Formats: sequence, structure tokens, C-alpha cells
Amino acid sequence: MKKNILVIHTGGTISMEEDASTGAVKPTKDNPMKDKNDQVFSMANLLIEDPFTLPSPHITPLEMLKIKEMIEDYLKNQDISGVVITHGTDTLEETAYFLDSTISTDIPIVLTGAMRSSNEIGFDGLYNYISSIRVALCPEARKKGVLVVLNDEIHTAKNVTKTHTSNVSTFQSPQYGPIGIVTKRKILFHHQPMLSDKFNITSISKNVPLLKAHAGMDSSLFYALKSLKIDGLIIEALGQGNLPPQTLPGLSALLEDQIPVVLVSRCFNGITQDVYGYEGGGKQLKEKGVIFSNGLNGQKARIKLLLALEANFDQSKLSDIFSY
Repeated sequence: MKKNILVIHTGGTISMEEDASTGAVKPTKDNPMKDKNDQVFSMANLLIEDPFTLPSPHITPLEMLKIKEMIEDYLKNQDISGVVITHGTDTLEETAYFLDSTISTDIPIVLTGAMRSSNEIGFDGLYNYISSIRVALCPEARKKGVLVVLNDEIHTAKNVTKTHTSNVSTFQSPQYGPIGIVTKRKILFHHQPMLSDKFNITSISKNVPLLKAHAGMDSSLFYALKSLKIDGLIIEALGQGNLPPQTLPGLSALLEDQIPVVLVSRCFNGITQDVYGYEGGGKQLKEKGVIFSNGLNGQKARIKLLLALEANFDQSKLSDIFSY
């Protein structure tokens, strides 16, 4: 008997075509992936949902929550062996990490996309789609959290990131690499990821901006954010977790208002550490109450803080959940 696989189409380049007259890549009236379902129905019984068709820059945590709720509804009411989500690549890693942090299930949940639209030579969408179905059907993919499958590689939601604007091998996992590969005959895993915290949420309402530190940065943006009554802040800091000294007055003003501030590095390898003792150095920032994150990039640290605040984690717990 064929297994049931839930397929959720959300939009993105994988569902788009290039306009021959203008060269613009735009959503099509009908998702081209639907026309390819016959090629994968022999592999599984596909239960297809189209909650929305959006370019990935239009995706917000509200759409991520809708996908979560749809998957959980199927888990309660249907016998499904896996989930495949087609998604635009610009924010794919954020949706993957959101789902990885909020859904508790052993079955594989796989996100995939495309770097080339459906009418381009070398369209990668269909191949990635079929590969993702194969991974979702694979017993060894169970208990590995949410996965991202493109270009014959299997990545974890926690580590994967988009590294190139247009190359088909854009999705990489800095420091750690993929956890498995897709071959013509087999799905091969070569290590097991550590699973992360799960946040029990039913709504999204918090405001958590993301700032990137730069040479000569001052306090003006911090004071502006203070006036906006934000709920938390992620800073992509310099190096191992340092900031220009001119940022300190504004940063201190946020911390005095009990606004949690989490530091990640703007480097894509390594973790933040409270090493340097100069003004604006990590040691001073840690003493002020800034939270240091263990290797997440800025966009995923933002998702994690957003979820933790939504789940009413208090300040004392935040340092712990960002330590791994």
C-alpha cells in the first residue's frame, strides 16, 4: 500500500515562470508543480494543499503559523508518513526553522524550492520536488526534525542557509555540512542532528527586529527601536560578539527597559563568545546582560526569540535556550 504524503504548495520560484516579453519572473495562474504530480503519484498517495501562493519575501511568521496548524491538523486526523513543502528560497530557511521549533512529530517534514523558474533551461524545481518526496518516504529520515532538500543534499533546518543569490547549490550548512545525500538509488544519512527545543504557541504577536553591526555604528537605531516599544532585539555583531563603543548608550537604554537583546555574529562560521574586555567588547556586553547565541544566524535567532517570547519564556530562561 502506498504511503500518504502531505504536500503543501506555498509559492516561490518553483511555482513561477519567466515572462518571455519582459524577462520578469512572476507567479503563474496554475502551479506548474501540480502538472507534475503524475510523475510522483507512483511513489506515494499525495494529499495536496495550497494555503497561499506567495513569493517568499511576502512570507511572514503568520503564514508560517498557518503551515504549522495545517500540518498539525493532518497529524491529528489523517494517517500521513511525511510532509513536503514547496517554498520560495529567500525565506525558506526561516520557515523551516519555525516549523522545526514548533512541531513535535517523528515523521519527516521536508522543505524544498527552486532557483530557476519552470520554463527555464535546467529548471531544478521538479528534481528537488521528487527528491523531497523520496526523503519524506525514507524511514531513516524519521526523528531528524525538519529537513531542507535541494540539489541532492539534505540539510537540517537549524544549520542550513542560502549562500548564493542565484546558484542552484545555494543552500549550504556552514561549519557542519549536510546530514545526508540523495542518490539515484538511495537516501543516505551520515550523521544525526541534535534536536532543539519546541515552543508551544498558538499566535504570533511579538515585534523582534534584526540589526547588523557595522564600523562606526552609533546609538541612533537603538534609541529609535526603544521608542517603537519592541519586545526583543537580535544584533548581528562583529566577530565573536563585539560592538562599536558608540552603540553602548542606546544598547543600555534597551536593557534598562528589560528588552532582551541577543547577539549573533555577522560571520557565517563560528559562535559568539564573551572574550574581549575593551569598551564594546563581548565581555562587557555579557556583563550588561546581553544574551550570546551559540551559532544561529541572525534570521533564525530572530525566529527563536520571537517564539520564546510568544511562549512567555522569562529573561532567566532565554540565556539557556540560546546556549545550544
